[in-house]
Amino acid sequence: MAEKRALISGITGQDGSYLAEFLLAKGYEVHGLIRRSSSFNTERIDPIYQDPHDSAARLHLYYADLTDANSLSKIVRTVRPTEVYNLGAQSHVRVSFDEPVYTAEATGVGALKLLDAVHDLQQHCDHQVRYYQASSSEMYGKVAHTPQTEDTPFHPRSPYGAAKVYAHWITVNYRESYNLHASSGILFNHESPRRGETFVTRKITRAAGRIKLGLQDKLYLGNLDAKRDWGFAGDYVKMMWMMLQQDTPDDYVVATGETHEVREFCEKAFARLDLNYKDYVEIDPRYYRPAEVDLLLGDPAKAKRQLGWEPQVTFDELVNMMVDADLELARREQSLIKAGHDVCTTSGSAG
Repeated sequence: MAEKRALISGITGQDGSYLAEFLLAKGYEVHGLIRRSSSFNTERIDPIYQDPHDSAARLHLYYADLTDANSLSKIVRTVRPTEVYNLGAQSHVRVSFDEPVYTAEATGVGALKLLDAVHDLQQHCDHQVRYYQASSSEMYGKVAHTPQTEDTPFHPRSPYGAAKVYAHWITVNYRESYNLHASSGILFNHESPRRGETFVTRKITRAAGRIKLGLQDKLYLGNLDAKRDWGFAGDYVKMMWMMLQQDTPDDYVVATGETHEVREFCEKAFARLDLNYKDYVEIDPRYYRPAEVDLLLGDPAKAKRQLGWEPQVTFDELVNMMVDADLELARREQSLIKAGHDVCTTSGSAG
């Protein structure tokens, strides 16, 4: 068994897939938690199984749910990980207003259940574990000051943000109460071609590619004036790992230190394809949040000073990366539509 064993909740998500690849490249044995569903949802980690090296042999998946303490405890005791990364959550802010109870149970109390399983293993089996909690810039919500640092007070403006505040503070509590090596990364918005299509950045780049090829006419969005600190998810998962390599656990803001409007993201994404976003983007009030977060801007000075971490991918590079990937996806979609049309035409002629 590998010397380093990581357990990742949310391994099939954007961050989980990048983190799994990162750890496998470092020689880790990686164990991931996935939720059972009626369809497979492992697309983001499927490339690992096609790796010509031994990555697939070092990746192990288990059905579990952050709301089920018993399944978490069993898996933690079975795997006996050296590092645990809690990335699992109901992570969509707008959806959290529609599903507040589930969001609280999965995103907030789920962290407690995983922490308790780790504490139990450490206490009764004398097995040392390092724990990472995925905290969020949404905890700041109605910000007290800008930019936001590790000391900025939290004022969440959504059930998701409130659940993340609970998960963050219960992680601090376990660190201080049980001497657990538990760190939290307060991650500001981080995106990639693997971002879910319901999140605003991916919604924009996906639509831009489809509009360019005539597969879509309009893009409907909410608040174009909202400002966010956007970075590349691949850069941010490295920081998660760096936190757990420190002798002393701590909490760190992970951000770029730059802020951009949703409007600017639209402008750059459509311009990448020689389009003017104003011709295609329309406002739909349904996409406004009941309580809006207008501005998020992180100060990563502590991460830079203590860990030497800095983001590598710029905002423009991130937008271009996502647009290029979604244009290729739209081309494949267009080819499938054309192939289906050709089949129907041929069948009709044969009749």
